[in-house]
Amino acid sequence: MESPVLEVRGLIKRYGAVAAVRDVSFSIRRGEVLGLLGPNGAGKSTIVKMITGLAEPTRGLVLFHGERIDADLTAFKRALGYVPEQPDLYGFLTGWEYLEMVATVRELDRRRFREKASAMLGALSLWGARDGLIGSYSKGMRQRIVLIAALMHDPELLILDEPFSGLDIASALILRRVIARLAENGRALFFSSPVLEQADRLCTHLTILRKGEVVAAGSMDDMKTGFGGLSLEEGFLGLMEQVDADAMAENIVAAVGA
Repeated sequence: MESPVLEVRGLIKRYGAVAAVRDVSFSIRRGEVLGLLGPNGAGKSTIVKMITGLAEPTRGLVLFHGERIDADLTAFKRALGYVPEQPDLYGFLTGWEYLEMVATVRELDRRRFREKASAMLGALSLWGARDGLIGSYSKGMRQRIVLIAALMHDPELLILDEPFSGLDIASALILRRVIARLAENGRALFFSSPVLEQADRLCTHLTILRKGEVVAAGSMDDMKTGFGGLSLEEGFLGLMEQVDADAMAENIVAAVGA
């Protein structure tokens, strides 16, 4: 089997006496889309920060092609595309100026930058807004600009933290197709989400978290088999809180009509 592009071994993150992440391991190979799922507070964003080099683990390893990412963090980040959950952008720049700045940092050839940026701005319905200030952009527009910035240098590994947040239906559909085609072209992709629907459509593999721990992991086929005939949604809910969703829905509707 081909060696992993990204591998996480025994990852632990503590904040004082509180363990936010507990002994998490997973790996991603070329052509795979790994979804990290769990409710809010499960530790997803903390894991994303550690695997992008933005936070150090208390214990455990993050490896890129078998080497620790902290051995050469600059080289790792050159191969990485990252879309954060909350893009922190410069509101005084236009969309085009922001992409131009990213291209300069990435040492992207000027002609290639213009070609790539123009094509992606057009595809994501931002061409007409390219000269508008980012401070005036909606959340969805900012999300699309960050996605373009993450893709311009053709990263080998793409990490997406709740990438569908704020996107309209058309943009979300385009992003799903982009993720699928990047995987077909041999890229390794990771995305974190509290929403099962996107993972069910996109992922080749899942890692499910609860309270900082892995409660299930494997290929999509393995996961569905492991749920013993339940749908992925029902199996996921069962892992989270042993929730009887139908009973809870009935109680809510009864209360509404009371």
